[in-house]
Amino acid sequence: MIRSADIREWRNRDVVDPKGHKIGRLEAVYVDTTTDEPAMATVRTGLPTRQRLVFVPLDDAILGPGYVKTAYAKSLVRKAPWVGTDDVLPIEQEESIFQHYGMPYQPGTGGERQLARR
Repeated sequence: MIRSADIREWRNRDVVDPKGHKIGRLEAVYVDTTTDEPAMATVRTGLPTRQRLVFVPLDDAILGPGYVKTAYAKSLVRKAPWVGTDDVLPIEQEESIFQHYGMPYQPGTGGERQLARR
């Protein structure tokens, strides 16, 4: 698991799936707002002229020399909800990310976001 103090060091590393297939480059880390622990990352994918940021959970992620290995297959990550490279995650789309990976979604009691970008 990523420690909060290490987040900045992970940016721009390759993100690979369990078999070592490159998914893209880590762009940003999102923390769970209730625990302040890293929960999701955005990964830059696509062709140089048509890039996007897909979301991938960081549970069971492993840091290696120059890469971050996720527990999710490249094919699943590539089909995940995404935003443009200059966009922010709309609150309405947050729950769909969790649903895509079969994870429970827990917004705050006042409807606050579960994810915050670091």
